Amino acid sequence: MPASLFGRLMLILVVGLLATQFASLWLHMDARATLLQSGHAQAAGLPRPFWVHLALTLVAVIAIALVAVRLVTRPIQHLAEAADAFGRDLESPPLAEDGPNETRRAAEAFNRMQERLRRLIAERSRALAAVSHDLRTPLTRMRLRAELVEDEALRGQLNADIDDMQAMIEATLDYLRGLRDNEPLQNIDIVALLSSLVADAQALGQPVTLVEAVAAPYVGRLSALKRAIANLTDNAVKYGRAARIAVADGSGLLRLVVEDDGPGIPEADLARVVEPYVRLESSRSRETGGVGLGLAVARDAARLHGGELQLENRSGGGLRATLVLPRGSHVV
Repeated sequence: MPASLFGRLMLILVVGLLATQFASLWLHMDARATLLQSGHAQAAGLPRPFWVHLALTLVAVIAIALVAVRLVTRPIQHLAEAADAFGRDLESPPLAEDGPNETRRAAEAFNRMQERLRRLIAERSRALAAVSHDLRTPLTRMRLRAELVEDEALRGQLNADIDDMQAMIEATLDYLRGLRDNEPLQNIDIVALLSSLVADAQALGQPVTLVEAVAAPYVGRLSALKRAIANLTDNAVKYGRAARIAVADGSGLLRLVVEDDGPGIPEADLARVVEPYVRLESSRSRETGGVGLGLAVARDAARLHGGELQLENRSGGGLRATLVLPRGSHVV
């Protein structure tokens, strides 16, 4: 049985047509037997008009079936394409509300769902951003008042807690900005981008190296990709002692690989560690900083480009994080 609806409808139509033609053939065979019994020797074979009729009928029905099935399946294909586009970009255009009643109602329902989801995500993002932003003022007051505490040890503990809260707020705002990134597509020089990130990290004394970088320009969102690679590099330095960046470029996929020499991640936690605010205490120490958003930001940046973030433990030790980004056929 074909996997597509188009193939299944065509199969049903062709099988039905063949069944009809074989029924006609059976009737012609009965007529042939009758002619033979009556002494007509020329009826030794099937009449030629039968074969002509069979061929013409097959051609006509298959041609009409192709057009009819295409008209039936095209709205479903458009709906699938619209759903896929909405999954990659929240601001994708709505589906055209035309065609037969069933198709139009499906398009209207999809557009209503798309608008509700867009509005819900926007409202929650604004609410979280507002709360995170408003927390900065009391944190500043707390920091000032902490300086009035005479006990030096207590003052240090208060300032450490305030620093943790400040880091959480900044990470949350950065994460929300990534979710609502409306940055336009542009041609990105991947080699220049990686070289710049590596130079900035090395200027801070971090052990970051670019071991392989040969890639054609990539059409994407610069800020989102820069944030994702920077987060993966920071994680590699914090938890893996060093970061090595490599590029594997192909005709259809661009792979940006970041490796470290750390303890890696337990296999059971590889899937959930990319979720927001998930931290693994066994391998990710609290003293190293972070609130569990770095990998989530990288994953969302990959999804924004229709790709994915892959995590795997290296056979020789350490973690390998790979941004797998599909190359589109368009160039800006």
